[in-house]
Amino acid sequence: MKIKAKMKTVSVMAMIFLAILSCKKNSSPGNNNDGNNNGNSTDSVYNPIDPTVAGSIGFFLSDWSGKTFITPDVMTGTVPSGSVTDSLTINVNKVITKVPQYVFGNNSNLWMGQIVTQASLMGYITDLSPNVIRAPAGSVSDVYFFNQASAPPADVPDSLFDTNGNKVAAGYWYGHNSAGWTFSIDNYYQLLQQTNSTGIITVNYAYARYGTSADPVATAAHLAADWVRYDNGRSKFWEIGNESGGVWEASYEIDVTKNKDGQPQFITGELYGKHFNVFADSMRAAAQSIGKTIYIGAQLLDAAPASWQNSTDQTWNQGVLSQAGSSADFFIVHDYFTPFNTNSGIADILSSATSVPSNAMGYLQQQMSASGVGIKPVALTEWNISAVGSKQMVSYVAGIHAALTLGNLLKNKFGEASRWDLANGWSNGDDMGMFSNSAGSGAEPGAPAWNPRPAFYYLYYFRKFFGDRMVYDTLKRINPDIITFSSTFSSGNAGTIIINTGAQNHIVSVDFQHYPAGSKYYWYVLTGGTDNGNFSGQVYVNGTGPTSATGGPLNYSVIKAYSAALNGTIKISVPALSVIYLVADKK
Repeated sequence: MKIKAKMKTVSVMAMIFLAILSCKKNSSPGNNNDGNNNGNSTDSVYNPIDPTVAGSIGFFLSDWSGKTFITPDVMTGTVPSGSVTDSLTINVNKVITKVPQYVFGNNSNLWMGQIVTQASLMGYITDLSPNVIRAPAGSVSDVYFFNQASAPPADVPDSLFDTNGNKVAAGYWYGHNSAGWTFSIDNYYQLLQQTNSTGIITVNYAYARYGTSADPVATAAHLAADWVRYDNGRSKFWEIGNESGGVWEASYEIDVTKNKDGQPQFITGELYGKHFNVFADSMRAAAQSIGKTIYIGAQLLDAAPASWQNSTDQTWNQGVLSQAGSSADFFIVHDYFTPFNTNSGIADILSSATSVPSNAMGYLQQQMSASGVGIKPVALTEWNISAVGSKQMVSYVAGIHAALTLGNLLKNKFGEASRWDLANGWSNGDDMGMFSNSAGSGAEPGAPAWNPRPAFYYLYYFRKFFGDRMVYDTLKRINPDIITFSSTFSSGNAGTIIINTGAQNHIVSVDFQHYPAGSKYYWYVLTGGTDNGNFSGQVYVNGTGPTSATGGPLNYSVIKAYSAALNGTIKISVPALSVIYLVADKK
């Protein structure tokens, strides 16, 4: 009897010991389970484990620094009393990636005027904190001479080929043109200085194609090297050309009767890759001569070409990678997400923000691997939506798309991204500019000069409420409407961005694993207005709307965050087609 009792006691003790081990295993740092016994618990030490830097990010993380959450002024928020529809668990110790500061970039252009004198606009851009701003423009880079004021060099033709293969006036642009309607190179550098940004510059590669000198490639590469010296370290990142294989680019087709080095009429990826190496050698030598480090990117396509696309597109990536795969520091892609020139609806626009980054990164990595090139950093130096016809581009839906895109670019480990662009022209709402233009035919009716469009607000609060590490989360949801991106700050705070892409309201619960939660949490909710059907041009921040017909509240920097006591599980209302930016205190 005593032996049996003793055996029974040992058995019970063993079961208890195994249960303790099981509990420790389930709460260990980095375990991405769904459970959280204590809501926002202290079940383990807060100790984020950083993964190896992804090859697709690489040096874009080299100057990473920790981020401190700035507690906002607050007003009392309402905690919903209804039933939870979706449950979010955030594992603060399991890190997807450190956040590269260069994914928040934007594009300048040459037709928005000498904007550095516009105090309100410069304040908005500084608040947005893009960290990197691209220049000089997109396709205009093909015909841009940074060191000229009013005339091109002598070795260029008067006309170039357009998309349809017809000769048209070249229309060259100049960096030292100080006219009010354009944007000079020196004012671009002022823009960088005033907004605490570095540059990403697209040099004129097309000059290597249409130039009429005896060696146009060397001549164009020398011009690019001169720009590196003139830049003197103000720009870290450089691109050789803009969409150079596109039929719309000045590099695509040349007049072979004027060419003196035997180049073909139409460009190929292999030719571009060979020319890339000449440019890179000249530019790196220039950088070394002034004691600066630069990174030089080559262009790739981020999706497999369709059967109807031309031979240049069909072989572009293989040709570039075969010639410049080892010499390029990073690879450049552009994507405008929605079908070109199509009146896309909300569902198609928002779903593209998830599918395009994932598909693009998968395709690019496959292309690099197939060519024997190791995975290198990827920069999406132009992105936006191309939906037209319903003022989609200037709507709050474009803002939701922008927040979704940033989250998915981080999740898929892009190193850099620059949204297109700061300002364009109204074009009846088919305008990709983040800000309204100042005056004239390009001005937005009823909007003040440089009025921030809705996308500005969604990106501004993303920057404020997303930390320096993206972490794993698990979402139990009733339908695909809710999408989340979670993060931590080096100051110890943790939070999430909750995006409702559907037409139904939700109540989401939020729990943190391994997180010694503090006493409060804070949030902003961004919603659209009721004008213009599905594509309102207005955005409301915690119920505060714009003072003009479009855009959002200009007092955005002093709008109080909602706040509530942090007692266990967080519950938050997520309205239809809204974005919630939430951060919790740490004990």
